[in-house]
Amino acid sequence: MHITDDPIESQARSRAGAKLGWYFHAVVYLVVNLGLWLTSSLGWGSRPWSPAPLLGWGLGLALHGAAVFWLGSGSALRERMVQRERERLQRSRPGL
Repeated sequence: MHITDDPIESQARSRAGAKLGWYFHAVVYLVVNLGLWLTSSLGWGSRPWSPAPLLGWGLGLALHGAAVFWLGSGSALRERMVQRERERLQRSRPGL
């Protein structure tokens, strides 16, 4: 683990780690679902493969991606929301 006092370096490492986590999640999703599909298509399973794991896990992967790429630290949406909250707090507490 790399420890630094530079906030930009720290944020960059955090964001890169989050993106790497999503890429790893996507690769595991593809490998597992490909394996399920192959198992079903070759008739090795006791019942036909269902698209339920593909859809359910796919929704989780999509939400993970949204959290990392659109709502994560440093995103434009998140920064706008933080700025609005900062302004709202400053208006409600003058003199702080």
